[in-house]
Parts: sequence; structure tokens; C-alpha cells
Amino acid sequence: MIPSVLIVDDEPSVARSLERLLADAGYRVAVAPTASTGLARAQQDRPMVVLLDHHLPDGTGFDVLTSLLELDPRMRIVVITAFGDTSLAVQCIKAGACDFLTKPYDMEKLLHTVEAARREYEDQLQLSLYRMREHRLSGTHRIIGESPALLEVLGVVEKVARSNATSVLLSGESGTGKELVARAIHDLSDRSPAPFTDLNCSSFSEGLLENELFGHEKGAYTDAAQTKLGLVELSDGGTLFLDEVADMPELVQAKLLRFLDSRKFKRVGGVRELDVDIRVVTASNKNLPEEIRSGRFREDLFYRLKVVSIHLPPLRERGEDVILLAQHFLEMMSQRLKKRFDRVSPDARRALLGHSWPGNVRELRNVIERAVLLEDGPALELRHLPPEIAREERSPKFREGRIPSLQEVEDHHVLRVLEYTGDNKSQAARLLGISRQSLLDRLKRLERDRVSTPAGLTVQ
Repeated sequence: MIPSVLIVDDEPSVARSLERLLADAGYRVAVAPTASTGLARAQQDRPMVVLLDHHLPDGTGFDVLTSLLELDPRMRIVVITAFGDTSLAVQCIKAGACDFLTKPYDMEKLLHTVEAARREYEDQLQLSLYRMREHRLSGTHRIIGESPALLEVLGVVEKVARSNATSVLLSGESGTGKELVARAIHDLSDRSPAPFTDLNCSSFSEGLLENELFGHEKGAYTDAAQTKLGLVELSDGGTLFLDEVADMPELVQAKLLRFLDSRKFKRVGGVRELDVDIRVVTASNKNLPEEIRSGRFREDLFYRLKVVSIHLPPLRERGEDVILLAQHFLEMMSQRLKKRFDRVSPDARRALLGHSWPGNVRELRNVIERAVLLEDGPALELRHLPPEIAREERSPKFREGRIPSLQEVEDHHVLRVLEYTGDNKSQAARLLGISRQSLLDRLKRLERDRVSTPAGLTVQ
């Protein structure tokens, strides 16, 4: 995460010199000349550190300070005052500023002050993230990981949970943990005592989905023997999570948009408007802008849903998190299946780290569950892993001056494409530009080669 600084100062020459100084020091810098633009920029960028001039054309630094801390209590604010304004600076410190500088200030001292403020912010963030990682979200499930990509997401999750944002859109590949993040937003918010409800939009037809969301009145249709409350109503005060929102039929999209705009709805067959206070979190592994261009998703609904947008990184971009998750699943499955697995062997570790994980965390969990179910510990070994993952540890690599043959490289590519298609041989053949029979012949040869290779001899 690149450290960010916001400079709120109405003197252009001062702001430019500070911007150059901090940019050269590796900071991402934004500048605002007034109190109002400073607040707007802070709301947009959520900087770690704010250099706040006390005298601004449309207000005082003290006024801005209070609003900034309401936006993010962790934000570190350094107040800049004219010589002789130290009493005002002390008031700002009491109100929550972390430090102050008087004009004219020494540039080296300013850099040290900003650096100290940045470290304070990061310490507070790490503490919050530690608490979040330890917070149990659903039974034995937790958000596991320490990679920069995940920590950045968790930092945004915490901010969103504490905010009043009523619509949050989660994007990312299937299996990246969107439901866990939705639960985290709920559990870490003031809404946590109220219900968290979830619905997969791809599981229902148009009429059934509308009924599940908004409920129906008694007599609304033939089988409606009594009034039914929908999930919108049942979630009052809490959070409603709508997964696979891209698969929502067009009529229900329109009704959801009306509800998001007004927070009012009618049950199916009803005439009375009801209102609720809920946060709606939606998720999709499809490219919603592409769905909009294809006419399958409403553009106005898309922008209404993404008041806050959070993209979840795929597992292949999370580095050592793969091993942390594998260890977590080993312990969990061992306890559940009454087996003893307590570590990952070096060979298995290399294979897990080398795999691209197209199914993300869900795929990793399934791989570990299969190994614990079928094998014996105490270590997860390379031979316990599915062939397509174990083979990657023996895939052709440039080692000790050895260059793999063209056939080895092609064979490895074929296996990776098969993995990408979920072992769908027809689809893999189309992607490879060969016939299905040619693919089958190649796979038979690879199997013969594997069986005939003497023990201990592997392709490196």
C-alpha cells in the first residue's frame, strides 16, 4: 500500500513545494486549497496523513480537523500554523491532531513528522487488521492471510463496516471469499446485533426471486395461504447479501433499484408501502460493465450498487497466504475427520505455491479436504495432491543449465489448459486449437510416460 498524504493549504507555492518534497520521498500526494475541497478529497482518497493549514479561505483547520476524524479516526493530522498561533495548535492537539508545525518550518523536520505520523497510522491499521483476522465470522471460517493484497482489502472492509454506506459491491473471481467479506462487513459494524441474511440470485426464477426478496401478502396468488415476509423485511436493521447479482432478472433489477432509491417496498400483492433500514451488499464474479454493454444488466442499478466497491484478489496473487490457508484447512479437516495432519511438506508446499488456483480458496479447501479424507498424516505430502497440482512441481524448468525440450513445454501447457477448463477435454481442445482425439492421444502418451518413468526420476 503506497503511503498517501493530503495537503490542505491555500498558498499555491507552499503546496507545490510540499507536494514535490513528499512525492520525492515516495508518498502519493493530493492537494486541496480550501476546507471544502480538502474534505471532499479526504472522503475520496482516505489519506493516511493530512497536512492541514489552520487558516483557510472557507474555514479554520479546527473545523476541518473534526470532520476528518469523523471520517476516519485513524487519520493522522498535522496542523500547520503561523508563528504565534501555538495556542490554537494546542487546541487542535486536544481535539485529535497528532502534531503541529509552525511557519516557517524546516523541510527535514516536516519529513520526519510525516514519517512518524505514517507509522502511527500503520500501527493502528495493523492492530485493527489483527483484531479482524482473529474475529470469527461463521463457525470455523475466518479470513486467513497476511499478504499485502489481502491486508489492503481488509483495511477497506473495516472502513466500510464503520461507515454509513448502504450499498457495497464485491467483485472478484469465484471462490475468493466474497461471502466471508460480506459477513465481515456486517460483523464489524453497528448492525451486527441485527440479522445477516443472504440469497444467491442465480438460484431462483424471476417470480420466486421477487417473492424471496420482498415477500407476499395473503391471497396474492393461488398458493399464498398466509403472508410471507421477504428477506428485505427480515433484514431490517442488519445486512442483506445478494450473491451472483448479475443473474438477477430484469424485472427484479428494476424493483431492487426502486427499493435502493427510496428504501421503501411493497410485498407482492400488497398496496401498503413498507420501509426498512438495511445495508445491501452484492457480489458478482461476472464483469458487470460487460453485462451492461450486452444489455443484461441495468447501468443505473450498477452505479447504485457500487456506492463502495471492493475487489477481492485471486489466490494466485496472495503469495504465502496459500500456505497459511492450507495449514488452516489441514487443522480444521483433521479435527472434523479425526485424522492427524499438522504440517505441509516442502515438496507439497512448492506445488501448492506453484499452482495457479483457478478455483481460488474454494479449490484449495477441496484439495485439502480430499487429502485428509483419503490419506494419512502427519504431513501433507506431494503424493497426496491431485495429479494436475503435483505434476506442476515436476514441470519443466530451467535448472542447472538444463533447457526443457519443446515437447515437455507443450505437455506442461496442455495440462495447465486442462486445469483451467476443469478437465473439460472438448473445451481444452478448442482452446489449444487441436482436435479432441489429438488431445486424448497426447494424454494417453503422458500417462504411459508417467507409468514407465523409474521411481526417483522426475522431469525438472
